[in-house]
Amino acid sequence: MSHNTLTTTDGTVIYYKDLGPKDGPVITFSHGWPLSSDAWDPQIFFFASRGYRVIAHDRRGHGRSSQPWNNNHMDQYADDLAELLQKLDVKDAVMVGHSTGGGEVARYIGRHGTARVKKAVLMGAVPPIMVKTDKNPGGLPLEVFDGFRAAYLADRAQFFLNVASGPFFGFNRPGAQVSQGLIQSWYAQGMQSGFKNAYDSIKAFSETDFTEDLKNMTVPTLVIHGDDDQIVPIGASAHESIKLLPNGTLTIYEGGDHSLADTHKDRFNADVLAFAQA
Repeated sequence: MSHNTLTTTDGTVIYYKDLGPKDGPVITFSHGWPLSSDAWDPQIFFFASRGYRVIAHDRRGHGRSSQPWNNNHMDQYADDLAELLQKLDVKDAVMVGHSTGGGEVARYIGRHGTARVKKAVLMGAVPPIMVKTDKNPGGLPLEVFDGFRAAYLADRAQFFLNVASGPFFGFNRPGAQVSQGLIQSWYAQGMQSGFKNAYDSIKAFSETDFTEDLKNMTVPTLVIHGDDDQIVPIGASAHESIKLLPNGTLTIYEGGDHSLADTHKDRFNADVLAFAQA
């Protein structure tokens, strides 16, 4: 892997991968919480091997990026990504985001437009908004995320193990084919994140309202979601997002969990490739 960094205007160092032929069509990947760009390595290999220029970064406070105390919120995540795409002079990108990364893609387009974007993919993504509000009665109660924060502060290491061993990959479901490798990889990436950064990011991914961002996503957008996603339930996310997207298509993976790029890797890669090439 190459080792590249960007220093943003507020002095935060962002690590990124830029692989594949530089003259190939561009595809970018934004990772989920509390992971890093390593979560996309199977997709990076898949698309770079097929002639794509693949760009994936570690969000501030995650992976190999620096861990600033402040500005761990969606607007800043989107602005960091904008600085990166400007530095790399990205054009006509297919932007792919998982979970929190899906919010990052939506907020990027909402704040910075589609000048550099050709298409977008939201997989198990948090938009329009996860938390239950008067306008979002199907969301999860704030107490759920307060519980996340309490468990995180009480024993972050065990909390991360519990998430990876259970709902994230659907390994808590009867008959699930459990991968200890995936659990350990998730755990290792999660523990690499900054303590304060990952804590702040719980609020960022759960309470940010992406409604207006989705309305501004005029590029073709593929929404991929598992109907057994226990982290971001499909009812208040993908089914609501598709109503707001001007040019959206929804693909549901029956029985699919939250991390489809791992547990349904072949189908996910094929679906994204077909969408990118269409």
